[in-house]
Amino acid sequence: MNYQVEILLVEDSMSDAELTIRALKKNNLANKLVHLEDGQEALDFIFAEGNYSHRKITDTPKVILLDLKMPKINGIEVLQRIKSDERTKKTPVIVLTSSKEDPDIQECYRLGANSYVVKPVQFEKFLTAVSELGLFWMLINQPPQ
Repeated sequence: MNYQVEILLVEDSMSDAELTIRALKKNNLANKLVHLEDGQEALDFIFAEGNYSHRKITDTPKVILLDLKMPKINGIEVLQRIKSDERTKKTPVIVLTSSKEDPDIQECYRLGANSYVVKPVQFEKFLTAVSELGLFWMLINQPPQ
């Protein structure tokens, strides 16, 4: 892949990933999307290591949609690594998870999450939430250069 990734979706649930991609495609926001299924793969991608050592670490996504409950390395650890590294800490990270647990919310914001969104259970509400997230972070938000 030689193009700039705009959205990095880190989600181990294939059904949630498919719904998210569908909602983003509906708004023409999924053209430069990469979907990864676990935290270790996400860190390798973000930091240009392992299978992704051909990437440049400076090619950061415009936004990362990050699930918390994942195999290998969980989302909180991924968030911590992203936000504690000078090269990646400005990348917006949106926690998109089913966890409504206050300790998770507190910890994510403490670590520097830009937003914490609980996945709606109802299909239409899920699509709407992801569409609005995509539109805001890809078109409305003005990130630092």
